Amino acid sequence: MAKQLDYHTLREIFTRFQAAEPEPKGELDHVNAYTLVVAVALSAQATDAGVNKATHELFKIADTPQKMLDLGEERLIEHIKTIGLYRNKAKNVIKLSRILVEEYGGEVPNSRAALQSLPGVGRKTANVVLNMWWRYPAQAVDTHIFRVGNRSGICPGKDVDAVERAIEDNIPVDFQQHAHHWLILHGRYHCKARKPLCGSCLIRDLCMYEDKNL
Repeated sequence: MAKQLDYHTLREIFTRFQAAEPEPKGELDHVNAYTLVVAVALSAQATDAGVNKATHELFKIADTPQKMLDLGEERLIEHIKTIGLYRNKAKNVIKLSRILVEEYGGEVPNSRAALQSLPGVGRKTANVVLNMWWRYPAQAVDTHIFRVGNRSGICPGKDVDAVERAIEDNIPVDFQQHAHHWLILHGRYHCKARKPLCGSCLIRDLCMYEDKNL
C-alpha cells in the first residue's frame, strides 16, 4: 500500500484527469433512475458490456418497477441469463421493484439508507445511483479504484470503506463529483491489474507505484 499523496499532488493529478476527460461518465446504459439501479445491481461480478448487452432489449419493455413486475421473474431471467448469478439477481430485481411500487410510489428514493434497504443494493450500488443520477459526490469504490488508490497513493486503504473515506477526506472538493469515474476509467484502461500501461500514463511522474512498467 502506497503512502497517501498530499493535497498539491492530488490537485495536479485530478487536474490532468479533468483535462483529458472533462465529463467522465459511467458505462452502464440506463434511461432513468430505476434502470440505473437495476443495471448496477446486475453488474456485480459482471462486466458493464455484458450487462448492457443483456439490458438492451429488457429496458425497452421494462423501464419502470411496475413494468418489471408485469414482466415477471421467469421472463426477466430470459433477458439476463448471460450474466453471472442471474437467478439470484432476477429475484432481487423483482423484490426491489415490488418495494418501489408499494412503498415509494414507483419512484427511486434518493437517500443512501433507503437505497441500501432494497434487495441486492449495497453501499457501492447506492453510491453509483446517488452520483450518476442525483449528482451527489458519493464515491462508489470498485476493484479498479481499490487497485489504483493503493498502487498510486491517491486513496490508499485496507478495504473499500477506507478507500472511500480517503477519497472524501483528501481529494479536493471541486473534483469529488467525478472522482470515482476518473479513477475507474484510469484503472480499467491504463492502470490495469496485470500489466499497467505506465509508459503512457498521465500521472506516472506523480504515482507512488514502485514497480512501474516503463
